[in-house]
Amino acid sequence: MHPRIRTIEDYHAAYKQAAEAPDAFWAEVAEPFTWRRKWTSVRGGAFSPEGQSTWYDGARLNITENCLDRHLATRGNKLALIFEPNDSKTRHVRYTYRELHQHVCQFANVLLNNGVEKGDRVVIYMPMIPQLAMAVLACARIGAVHSVVFAGFSSTAIADRVNDAGAEFVLTADGLNRGPKQIPVKSVVDDALQSCPGVRRVIVVEHLGWPVHMQEGRDVWYHNEAENASTTCTAEEMAAEDPLFILYTSGSTGKPKGVVHTQAGYMVWADYTFRNVFQVEENDVYWCTADIGWVTGHTYGLYGPLLAGSTTLLFEGVPTFPDAGRFWQVIDKHYVTIFYTAPTAIRSLMAAPLDHVLSYSLSSLRVLGSVGEPINAEAWHWYHQHVGKGRCPVVDTWWQTETGGIMISALAGVTPSKPAHAGLPLPGVQPVLLNQDGTEIEGNNEEGYLAIKGSWPGIIRTTWGDHERARQTYFTPYPGYYFTGDGARRDADGLYRIIGRVDDVINVSGHRFGTAEIENAINQNQFVIESAVVGYPHDVKGQGIYAYVILEGALPASHAEAQVIEASIIETVVAEIGKIAKPDKIQLVSGLPKTRSGKIMRRILRKVAEGETSSLGDTTTLLDPAIVDEILAGKK
Repeated sequence: MHPRIRTIEDYHAAYKQAAEAPDAFWAEVAEPFTWRRKWTSVRGGAFSPEGQSTWYDGARLNITENCLDRHLATRGNKLALIFEPNDSKTRHVRYTYRELHQHVCQFANVLLNNGVEKGDRVVIYMPMIPQLAMAVLACARIGAVHSVVFAGFSSTAIADRVNDAGAEFVLTADGLNRGPKQIPVKSVVDDALQSCPGVRRVIVVEHLGWPVHMQEGRDVWYHNEAENASTTCTAEEMAAEDPLFILYTSGSTGKPKGVVHTQAGYMVWADYTFRNVFQVEENDVYWCTADIGWVTGHTYGLYGPLLAGSTTLLFEGVPTFPDAGRFWQVIDKHYVTIFYTAPTAIRSLMAAPLDHVLSYSLSSLRVLGSVGEPINAEAWHWYHQHVGKGRCPVVDTWWQTETGGIMISALAGVTPSKPAHAGLPLPGVQPVLLNQDGTEIEGNNEEGYLAIKGSWPGIIRTTWGDHERARQTYFTPYPGYYFTGDGARRDADGLYRIIGRVDDVINVSGHRFGTAEIENAINQNQFVIESAVVGYPHDVKGQGIYAYVILEGALPASHAEAQVIEASIIETVVAEIGKIAKPDKIQLVSGLPKTRSGKIMRRILRKVAEGETSSLGDTTTLLDPAIVDEILAGKK
């Protein structure tokens, strides 16, 4: 394997080699993996006008042989997975690499026995339990394409994803625990599948022991199917560029897009970034708190740690149950050494009394990480001081669903780290700042649109069933570059700081939602004619959702009437997308600031939501300038 980066000198040498001799560099990185057949070319098609890249073309492999089989001889009895349940009084479960391998093979055989074949799409809507990890790996084992949907999305959102992926198989559970609540997962799936005629089989894991409706001929219990399923299963041989998974993410249009990652490049990138960013050692116990329904859970909850032969912790619960000390209790209980979480979680725990942190020693911790959105300086200092006790490096990682893995970050204790800054790019990543016309901005102390020059192994390959959408979104805005949609600043030391989205996307608790997607949902409501949604700074979530809504009739005459309508709008958004996308503030308005050509001036709405009302700019060009005064007067 390419020598691990241990010093700043190592970093500069690796960065230089990856830039000057990328084929040799990435061939060396990939060498130690288990390959059925080696590649004929390391990379190809980097940012052709079609926006396509290939990595390790011609190679044949199976990613699960690299996550599991190749560790059996030396790490067979090492812990691979620790499962910490929602209820702190329920016993945790541990799986060695050998045990996990057997469970994955058994799950793979259940899939095969139920008709799943190589290339089939399998949608997984499950709680954070060991069977979710096993299901993902079982799909990869037999060459089926997994598409995990976060088990907080609504039935409508599930149906959209099942139909878009053309999935004939759904894996789910009877229910899930989330803090003090229990949620009937299977019934949400049943609602979704009423509009998914293509689904042939639903496999249900028993988790809560709840009675659920089982549709004859379609639904089967996993435990019944597993009774006679073998615990050995030959891994399917896959081509390097065969799809591994589809993960749906919001864009600036209403329809979620299925980001596709393939086998070999994603594997190499997940492993390389995991080892180097977190400076992983053999005896580390690593905990990424992200749900596997998000890309962070894929790359750094599951694939990255297992590729590296690490011990990864899976947690079913929430950070505040039974109290705000739960994260810290779990860290002490399992001697967690590397902890990777979201700024939203950190900010919500900052609001709790400090005793919740100070009651625990946290002496096992060695590295802290942050993901999902830029971490603000105040949260960074609290995290560093109270969780890391001033001795653990903090890696503030910037990356996206589409990048497959971390792109810009400090390498723990090796490269410079500064509060609110992501840091330096990883070897193989060439970030640039562009001005509006696409010219590169040279030098430090500059800001612009963040784009990436040149391909890297984990780059998005396409959007499922619609390559043109991928091309238009990522590769057409600035030809020759991957366009991130983020603005960034390069400071005096060349460190990158992400300063937010430059398109119509809102980052809520580290999860991206297109404004159009939320507007589409709001507009389904019976009372609503039109809406406009913007993001605004939120103390806990990073960005909140502020919705301006025009109603069918006159504005409500009373506060109580307005409350009923707003509650109804929130209900509609929850039904269409899920609770995670519900607006934080709804302002009922008689009109929106539009140009004479009918374009909504979101810039004005954003300023009002942010409270920056002294710098609205010229409003005289609007169709009805008076509407701005009305909106200002009614601001939430």
